[in-house]
Amino acid sequence: MRIGVAATSPLGADVLERLAAKHEVALLLTRPDRPRGRGRRVGSPPAKEAALRLGIPVRQPERLGPELELDAETMVVCAYGALIPESLLERALWLNVHPSLLPRWRGAAPVERAIMAGDTETGVTIHRTTPELDAGPIAAQRAFPIGSDDDAGAVYERAAAVASELLDEVLAAPSFRPQPPEGVTYAEKLTAADRELDWSRDPEELLRRIRALSPHIGARGELNGHSVTVWRARPVTDDSVLAVGGLELLEVQPAGRRRMSGAEYARGYGR
Repeated sequence: MRIGVAATSPLGADVLERLAAKHEVALLLTRPDRPRGRGRRVGSPPAKEAALRLGIPVRQPERLGPELELDAETMVVCAYGALIPESLLERALWLNVHPSLLPRWRGAAPVERAIMAGDTETGVTIHRTTPELDAGPIAAQRAFPIGSDDDAGAVYERAAAVASELLDEVLAAPSFRPQPPEGVTYAEKLTAADRELDWSRDPEELLRRIRALSPHIGARGELNGHSVTVWRARPVTDDSVLAVGGLELLEVQPAGRRRMSGAEYARGYGR
């Protein structure tokens, strides 16, 4: 079976590498190169970087349409970042890898929203891609716990490993069951407002936000009149060096600076 992969994000890159270790991957479909980072230099999506290392052909159309040649019987979609049009869904079996226990957390940010909501469990669902967002019939699903210290990076890494195992089962003999109609929730796309830390809020809520946005996005708050991104924190203890809002800030990043420990920040910026 010739498999294609549609992926863009780090999760998609991880799943691509795991699939390529066991299966023939005919192509990667990914989003176009975009400006990235503070310097806004044009860079490749993480999935493209992985594909180039593996020698997998890459296609980066600005828009998807019927003119696209797939060269694959099955397409695995994982954090691609765009809806697949019906004209393409009809030409192959499209399997979507979604890092949640569907129908909970359909949408763009399932891991981040699960952590923010205080969920203690999430998982991976493999389902048939349909025109309706993350609503297709389920081929396989497996749950795993969200640890109290897990950030989004840890959950995504665990999800990629589970997805690889589930895909081995599904690709061998796909069969599907409808998603249940009850329990549907939506993981809306993250906005700038989701990143803001209001130190007057409950410390546990703040900590969940920090964990949900680490290690790739970052939650932002104000310290001593300066904006900082907070990457790691924990509840305040007697030995806390840099504390605010009931949290000890373990790793922070002042605007335009490198990441540093809370102790480093306290020494250099805390006055």
